[in-house]
This record gives sequence, C-alpha cells and structure tokens, in this order.
Amino acid sequence: MELGRGDEGGKAEEWGPNAEQRGIDLDWSGFLHVTVGNVLANYGWYMLFGLISVYLVAQKVFENVRRFHKPSSKVEADPDAIVRRQEAIAAARLRMQEELNAQAEKYKEKQKQLEEEKRRQKIESWESMKEGKSYKAPTRLSQPESPAPSNSAPSSAPNPKPERKPLRGSGYNPLTGDGGGTCGWRPGRRGPSSGG
Repeated sequence: MELGRGDEGGKAEEWGPNAEQRGIDLDWSGFLHVTVGNVLANYGWYMLFGLISVYLVAQKVFENVRRFHKPSSKVEADPDAIVRRQEAIAAARLRMQEELNAQAEKYKEKQKQLEEEKRRQKIESWESMKEGKSYKAPTRLSQPESPAPSNSAPSSAPNPKPERKPLRGSGYNPLTGDGGGTCGWRPGRRGPSSGG
C-alpha cells in the first residue's frame, strides 16, 4: 500500500470518513425509497380517495364560512332595513297582544255570565224547595235554555234507550272457571323453585 502517490491521494480521500457518510446516505435513501414505495403500493388508492374527500369537505366548510360572513356585511350596510324589521316585529307583537287581551276580556265576560246563571239557578232551586217542588225539575228546564248541541226533537219527551244485548250469556259465572274461553292462565307454584 502506497499512500504517497498523488494520483491515488484522491482515491484515499474517497475511502475516508466522507465515503462512509456517503454510504450511509445511500443506504438511508434506498430504505426510504423502498418504504415509501411499499406504502404507496399497498395504501395508495386509500390515500388518494382520502385526500380527495378531505379536499371536498374543506371546500364545503370554507363555502359555508363565506356564506355565514356575507349576510353580516349586508346587515351592517343597511341600518334602515334593521329599523324597519324591528318596527314590524314590534307592531306584530302589539297586534297579537291586543288580540289576546280581547280574547281574555271575552272569556271573563263569559265566566261572569256563567256564574250569574249558576247563581240564578241556585236561587230558583232554593225557592222551588221552599214551595215543596222537586229539586231536579228547575235544572232540567233550564238546561235547554243554555246553548247545547242537541237535536231538533222536543226536549219534553224522554228519549227511549235502545235495548242492549248482554255481553255474556245468562249462565256465566266467573267463579266457576267455565266459559273463560281460550284463557289458559294459571298461577305459578308457591314453593321455592326447584334447582340445585
């Protein structure tokens, strides 16, 4: 080995510590190339579809954010529209409140009339009891005067009740256990359960 030659001096430098560094770099880049190649070969389509879906979702999100911020700039630009809208809301609320007050007034009036009618009926029934008449007669006569959904038939004639068929036969007795039909329920055993 001759180290003194000038033309081999350059080769000696190639084989020195710099050469080892370059070899490690070559090994690292080869490892990286193989690893990335295997990952892309195995999962490349999944990664491609994942990136496309992330891109589409990001576009939708940014579009919604832009749409959200646009109306706020329009509202700030037109303060007269805000005032008109608030006045319209206040007028609608006032109108609704007036309607509600009118309905409440009608309801109170109706309640007063009903209470007055009840009081009058009580007085009439008390007077009829003093005279010895039956208690139920005045209430029956006063009911048709009140507005009630009734037929055009005269209220003085009692309506005959339609005959009803009995739901069970005359020989039915629930204590005998007969005639229960398909009912097969029986109470469970009373003792402790059999088991180990």
